[in-house]
Amino acid sequence: MSGEWTAGGLPPVAAARTAEARRRGTWSSALSTGEFTAIRSVGFEPVGQVLGTAVYHVAGGGSSWRYYDCGYGNASWSGRGSTPAPVAVSGQGAASKPLVDVLLAARHAALARMMAECTALGGDGVVAADLTMAPFPSAPHCFEFQVIGTAVRAQGAVRPSRPFTTHLDGQGFAKLIAAGWVPVELLVGLAIGTRHDDWTTRRQNWFGAGNQEVTGWSQLVSATRHDARARIGEQAWQTGADGVVLGDSRLRIWREECVRARRRNSDSDQKDHVAEATLVGTAVAGFTVRQEPPRTLTMMSLDPNRRRARVT
Repeated sequence: MSGEWTAGGLPPVAAARTAEARRRGTWSSALSTGEFTAIRSVGFEPVGQVLGTAVYHVAGGGSSWRYYDCGYGNASWSGRGSTPAPVAVSGQGAASKPLVDVLLAARHAALARMMAECTALGGDGVVAADLTMAPFPSAPHCFEFQVIGTAVRAQGAVRPSRPFTTHLDGQGFAKLIAAGWVPVELLVGLAIGTRHDDWTTRRQNWFGAGNQEVTGWSQLVSATRHDARARIGEQAWQTGADGVVLGDSRLRIWREECVRARRRNSDSDQKDHVAEATLVGTAVAGFTVRQEPPRTLTMMSLDPNRRRARVT
C-alpha cells in the first residue's frame, strides 16, 4: 500500500491491516495454547498480533565512533604511577550519552507504533512484547528496531485507564494478575561505559601475570550495569509504578581504538574497552479488590436417615 506518511500515527500498511482485522472479527497471535488459556483465566482475551518498527540512522565518523571517548587525560601515555583511568558512563554525561539517547528514542518510536496498533484493535494492552535491534541491510550506520507482541482486551466492564505493555508471556501475565498486580509499561534501561586500558590494566592482563582480577575491567562492567539499573529505575518512577519485574539482561563488551590518544599521536596504539548494558523489564503496580463476605459452609450428613442439611 502506498501513501504519504509523516511518521505520525499508524503507518498506512498497519492501518489497513488493523482495519481489515476489525472488519473480519478474527485475530492472530503468537501465543501458545497454555498462554492463551492462562490469559483467559484472568479475564482477558487476545485481539491480535501487533508490531512496531523504526529504522534509525546512527551517525559516526572515522575508524572509531566519536561516542566512545574514554575521557582519560593520560590516554596518550599511561605509565607506572599514573592516575587510574575512570569509567566514562553515558548516564553521567559521557560522550556516549547522545548515542544512548538516539537508541532509546528508536525503541520508544517502535513501542509507540505497536501501542497504536493495539488501540486500533480495541486492545487494553500488549503481552509477550519482544524488543529486537538488527543492522539494516546495505546501510552500515542504520538499525531496525522492532517490537512485536499480542494485544489483549479485558472481558469485563472494568478496563485499564491506559494501555499497558509487558515482556511477560501469557502465563507470567496471568500469575501477575492473580497475585494482585498489574503491568504498567515495558521499560528499557540502556547504558554505555568506556574505559581506557591504562598501565595497571595492561599489566594485569599481560601473559604470565598469573591468575588475578583485571580490576579496571571489573570496574567498567560494574559501573555500566549500575548505570543501566539506575536508568530503568528512573523510568519506573516516572510511570508511578510500585516496582519493576526484570526480564532480559544483556551485556556487550568490545575493544575500540582510543580516539583521545589518537588525536594527540597519530601513531598511538592505545586501546579502550567499551561495555553496553541493556535491561528489559516491566513496571508493575499493586491493586486491591473488594473482598466478598465469607460464605457459610454447608454440611451434608452421611446418615441416610437424615436428609436435612445442617448449615454452620
